[in-house]
Amino acid sequence: MNMEELVRESLREQAGQGAPLPGNFADRVLAARRRRRTRTVAGTSLAAMTAAVVAVAVPGLGSGTERQETSPASQLKSGDVVAHPGQTPPRDLIAAGDTALAAYSTNARVKQPDGDEIVTRTYRLLDQKTGTYRKDTRWRWLDVAPGMRTAAVLEGKLPTGRIGLLNLLTGKVERWIPVDRKVGGVEFSPDGRKLVATTYEKSPDLLDMDRPMHDGKRELPGPADPSRTGFYVIDVASGKSGWSAVKTAQGNGWPGEINTREDFAFSQDGTLVYSNLTMAPYRRYYDFEGHKKSTPPKEKHLGSFNGAGLSPDGKLAAGDFVGGSKTTASEVVDPLTGKRVAKVPGQQLLAWADSKRLIAWDIAPGTSEYRNRLVLVTIGSRKTVPLSGYRSSKADSAGRWEPVFAQR
Repeated sequence: MNMEELVRESLREQAGQGAPLPGNFADRVLAARRRRRTRTVAGTSLAAMTAAVVAVAVPGLGSGTERQETSPASQLKSGDVVAHPGQTPPRDLIAAGDTALAAYSTNARVKQPDGDEIVTRTYRLLDQKTGTYRKDTRWRWLDVAPGMRTAAVLEGKLPTGRIGLLNLLTGKVERWIPVDRKVGGVEFSPDGRKLVATTYEKSPDLLDMDRPMHDGKRELPGPADPSRTGFYVIDVASGKSGWSAVKTAQGNGWPGEINTREDFAFSQDGTLVYSNLTMAPYRRYYDFEGHKKSTPPKEKHLGSFNGAGLSPDGKLAAGDFVGGSKTTASEVVDPLTGKRVAKVPGQQLLAWADSKRLIAWDIAPGTSEYRNRLVLVTIGSRKTVPLSGYRSSKADSAGRWEPVFAQR
């Protein structure tokens, strides 16, 4: 049993016996993988995306003028659901409704000279010409804008001093946005017009040998103290930005209020940013100047582990895991009251395909809670539609991949 598996086992014991935990329970505490929610833009229609050649505005590239480009493969694939249940990691496009798997990453621990380790990501991005996922070793962090024409990318050793805007149709960086304070994570706003970039003093993916953990046989580096300093909010079109400091308590041991990597993300309406917390209330919101704000009314009852957030129409919210010892299930709630509206299959609700269906992680009955695959679930139905093959249950395996979703 390696260190991550040992930590997962201890967390399962602390959570109590009987019910399987959500699939990323330990990952959340270890901060190796951040929850991703899909972004949706009101009024978008897939019917408007079926022409072979269309005039599009690529978010943040150039002056914002329209240019003639071929429609991406993510929009031209026929069928409401594009699934490849025999593929893990995926080789061909996976999509459901308005949402597609835009990219995914695998992780490896890279040893450092002082005995520390850095969790290092390798990304596979959707090739918009072929509809297949291709490795791109240039990037150590990325996020994909709605429409899947642009990705914000970070290169090299994190944190880094510039953010790239990658054209997903050409594979070229159209523009670099320099920053004075180094950033380790970046995410688009729901409308794709802004970025929130999280700043760190040290690598947000550092495992520190001065804070070791034991796997029963050997001593391994453990989660480092958080070094997060604040965030930028950046206007994509102009590159103009403003930085806000957010203080983080240091030297309080692990687990603390935040993980080593704890990036900021936008609220559902894009007017605030928030940070996940490792304990209740699990989220803290800020305005763009870094002042603490109250939780938006519709985001008070979002699940602490399910990352899908609000439905596209804003009428429903992804709740928490409510399965039993032999079954997996998650709840969908009224966002204003927190009252359960529906119970659907699945360990963890990842993204909304539309206002009635969600993409989730789920397992086969009787198997490891970490051997899971992407499925499509529908409110009011117990049926699941497999979208991918099963991930490996081994924490350090190349078969353990993390999805990045975007509106297609």
